[in-house]
Parts: sequence; C-alpha cells; structure tokens
Amino acid sequence: MPVKKSLISRLFPFCWRDFLVTMGILLCAVEVCILLRMADSSDGFASPVFVLAVLMISRLTTGYLFGLIASLLGVICVNFIFTYPYWVVNFTISGYPLTFLTFLMVSIITCTLTTQAKQQERLRAENEKEKMRANLLRSVSHDIRTPLTSIIGSTSAVLENPMLSEAEQRELLEDTRSEAQWLIRVVENLLSITRISEDQAHITKQPEAAEEVLGGAVQKFRKRFPQITVSVSAPDELLFVPMDPILIEQVLSNLLENAAIHGKTTTAIHLSVREENGLALFSVRDDGRGIPEKDLPTLFDGTVKHTNENGGDGKRNMGLGLSVCLAIVRAHNGTMSAKNLEHGAEFSFSLPLS
Repeated sequence: MPVKKSLISRLFPFCWRDFLVTMGILLCAVEVCILLRMADSSDGFASPVFVLAVLMISRLTTGYLFGLIASLLGVICVNFIFTYPYWVVNFTISGYPLTFLTFLMVSIITCTLTTQAKQQERLRAENEKEKMRANLLRSVSHDIRTPLTSIIGSTSAVLENPMLSEAEQRELLEDTRSEAQWLIRVVENLLSITRISEDQAHITKQPEAAEEVLGGAVQKFRKRFPQITVSVSAPDELLFVPMDPILIEQVLSNLLENAAIHGKTTTAIHLSVREENGLALFSVRDDGRGIPEKDLPTLFDGTVKHTNENGGDGKRNMGLGLSVCLAIVRAHNGTMSAKNLEHGAEFSFSLPLS
C-alpha cells in the first residue's frame, strides 16, 4: 500500500503553484477565444487555442494531474462556450469524441515527455554529484595517506635518533608542521563539501561585505606565505554579496594557495572584486608560470595532480581544491573559470548579487 500511494503521489502531485498556472493559462485561453469570436463569427478557432493551452499546462506543471484536468476543462469550454448552440453541453456534436481524444493525447504525451525530461535532469545532477564525491574520495585517499606517512617518519626519526643535531631536528619538525597544515586544509575542504553536498538548499546566504571576506582570506594566506606579495582591489563603496562567507573564504583561500604552490615562480598575487551586470566578479591573478594547456579541460574535476619535480610523491593535488571551489560556487548559483595570462594565470568566479 505505501508503494502504491507513493506512485500515485508521484504521478499526480498537487501543488498550489501548478493549480494557479493551470487556472491562469485556461483563463487566458478563454479570453483569447472571446476576442477571436468578436472578430470572427466562426467556431473553428477554439479547439487549437485550447490544445495549445493544454500543451503549455502539461509542460509547465508537474505530473499528469493538471494536464488531465486541463484536457477535461478544455473540451468542456470548447463544447459549452465556443460551439453552437452556445452555453449548452451537447455531447452529440459531430467531432466531439475526436476533440476530446486529441486533448487527452496531447496532455498525456506532453506530461510523459516533461516527466521524463525532469527525471533525466535529476539523474544527471545526481550523477554529477556522485562523480564529484568519487573524485574527492580518490584524491583525499592519497592526499591524507602521504602526509601522515611523512609525519610518522619525521617524528619517529626525532624520537628514535638522539644523535640528530638541533638543525636536523628543527628541519624534521618543520616538515611535520607543514604536513599537518596540509592535512588541516584537506579537512577544511572536506567539511566545505559536506556542507553543500547533502542539500544545497540549506546553504545560508546573507549579504556580506566582499571586502571583509577577501581580507580574511588574505590574512590567513600571509601567515603561511609571507614571502609572496598580495595586493587587493575593491570598489570604493562596500559591495554586499549574498553568500555563505565561510565557504567563499574557503574558495579564495584555495585559489591563493594554488597560485602560490602550483605557480612555482609566483612572487605576487592580485586579488580583486568588482560589480558588473548584477554580478560580483572575484579574481585571483598571479605572476607564476601559468597552467599547463593539457590541464585546462579537466582543471575543476578533481583529477589534476601536480607532482613534485624533485621526485616527490605528488601529494599536492590542485584538482581537489579546485573541485571544491567549483562545487561551492555552483551552490551559490555562480560560475567559475580559469585562463593563462601573458605572465601567470587568472582564476575568477562570479556570484549573483540578487
């Protein structure tokens, strides 16, 4: 019984929005037919007008309920209002069964096609989400294991080898701290994805000053990369953007870190935000070596790895951070892109201001 009830509710769902859409389109069809009858005394115009109305209702509503209701009401309106003798229901009129059958078939076919299209769109969205999760899990399984191994090795060397000099111990401890910081950033990315992967509708977006979010990201970045110059530009007036500030700051932090680590020769980064055509445009530019052309098509899918040129293990996975960035920006109904400049690269994303 629950399965049957669920199937019925899925095929014939009731929604006040769909009800209002149905009534609005039917009233428009009636008004159009009245205007046409005032201009022409013939009765043949009503059927195609209501067939179009049924088609629109079936396309714009969910399930089969309102399409079938529109078919029934459409036949009644054509028969009762716009067919002689007027204001009389006459089921013996020639062609009436064919008109009713036409309305019914248009409704059923359109509802079926619309339902299938919505189901395919939902499946596509679910497949994209599962692909994103799979890429993240694949990336994180490597990114977490490698620094943990390094941390264990460095601390074991310090504890088990008392003959190490103070400089050697300090170097091993600095490596341990670096790996621990990397793990923290991986966990932060995972927490960000967890916040948006379960239900994007739960993201709380409130108007936040874009300059404050930029400042928070830059402050964290300068603590870790004091040798890199960071400049910031923003409008003279405060720019308030509807966003989750924690998530957007995570996006900026990832982009700044990628510019520093994967730019290799990066010495300066320019971070900016501006308003354009109802959008807040964020940009991160660096003067590094740019993005390899072969990586541009798959830059945001979590599969791009930049291996250590000195024979390292390649744990620095740029794709992980960028796939998180893209997921966060999409959850804010924004877009994201990347390109190479004459000297360096630029990552940019836009968020709607309304």
